[in-house]
Amino acid sequence: MRKIILLAVLLIISRFVSAQSYEGTVDYQKNKQPTAVIELPYPPGVVEDAIKDKMKRMGYSGKASKGFIVFKGVRDTSGREIDYLVRVERKSRKEKDESVVYLFGQGANIDMAKTGEGSDMDLLKTQLNKMQPDIEAYNLEVQIADQEETVKKAQKKYDNLQDDQKSLEKKLKKLQDDIVDNKKDQDNQQKEIENQKKILETLKAKRKG
Repeated sequence: MRKIILLAVLLIISRFVSAQSYEGTVDYQKNKQPTAVIELPYPPGVVEDAIKDKMKRMGYSGKASKGFIVFKGVRDTSGREIDYLVRVERKSRKEKDESVVYLFGQGANIDMAKTGEGSDMDLLKTQLNKMQPDIEAYNLEVQIADQEETVKKAQKKYDNLQDDQKSLEKKLKKLQDDIVDNKKDQDNQQKEIENQKKILETLKAKRKG
């Protein structure tokens, strides 16, 4: 059993370590656009929000445009301004909690078709790789927030159950008190019956003949 758990942990770790960007294409304006690509083991919504958060902290706000998020005028290490175009998709219908991220640049002297060290493609592949820790950290915060909400709901349910218990205990005490009172009433009524029977017997005894 321990070996199975260890193997599962190693597989999860290997997914994080082995996630590296690569060169690919994406459909853009009815053409195949060369792009940097990376596959990540996080839901698309989380990945997209993480990228927006990362870019915002860098001073860039994204705008949605035809299925992409566009970040205008991102400065690279040489001081050039590049428009980043990002698309985040679900990896597959079965792998709905895994994402594929596409990133390419537009701007003066940007050539995504060129590859190799120092190329624009290489630059954006590096950018995707650098984003991984931020996306992982963002995903962790989302999980923590979700778990905090789960704990909060569980605590609320427990508190409600405790309130229900107190209410039921009050009802039970009232029922028990009612039973005691009812028993007293029965005893008193039984005495009354006996008294009335005695009166009846006395009256019958007065009959003549």
